[in-house]
Parts: sequence; structure tokens; C-alpha cells
Amino acid sequence: MTRLTAQFWVQAYLTRLRLNDIQGFVVAHGDDTAGAVLVKLNTLDGNASVYQRSFDLMTGARLWIELSRGAEAEVDAAIERQRRSDPDLWVIEAEDRQGRHLLDEPGLSE
Repeated sequence: MTRLTAQFWVQAYLTRLRLNDIQGFVVAHGDDTAGAVLVKLNTLDGNASVYQRSFDLMTGARLWIELSRGAEAEVDAAIERQRRSDPDLWVIEAEDRQGRHLLDEPGLSE
């Protein structure tokens, strides 16, 4: 199965956010081909959460897991720790007061 490049996935995700009236930004540009992607959801109330793609070991399916949730400063610190260990990491920020990140929608787990 052909895998999407990180840059292609990021552009598709930003488009999906825009089509749902959710602001989305590239906070850190990672490796275009194979960089891992973190998605920060900022609910604009001082809180946030961050998600990372992972694999279900039982099925092999790709899924999004929550790495951190809480005060935005704490989530940002968790993201920074990840970036120090992986300079090829993409960080995308979605801003939505309703807490929508769309990562559970079809096509975004690819």
C-alpha cells in the first residue's frame, strides 16, 4: 500500500479544517516525506490537547492517540519535548472552541 507523504497529509488536513470553518496552522514544518505529525487542538480557553498518529498493534490500523491534555502551557511543553527528540516532526495547530479536530473522520488516519 502506498503511503502519503507527510506534506501531502498536512495539506489535506488543513484543507479539511478550512472546509469545516476551523482555523489550522503549521507551527513546525517537519520532513516533507516521512516526518511524523502532531496535532494540537487549542480550544481557545487556556486548554489544549495534542494527538499523535500511532498503530493499533492488534489490527495494524492507524489511529490517533492523545499524548497530552490540560493547560495550554503544559501541552506546549510536551510538544517541545517531542520536537527536541525529533527535529523532523510536524506540528499542526487547530483552533476550535467546540473542540473539533476531525482526526476521527474517514481519510485522516491514512
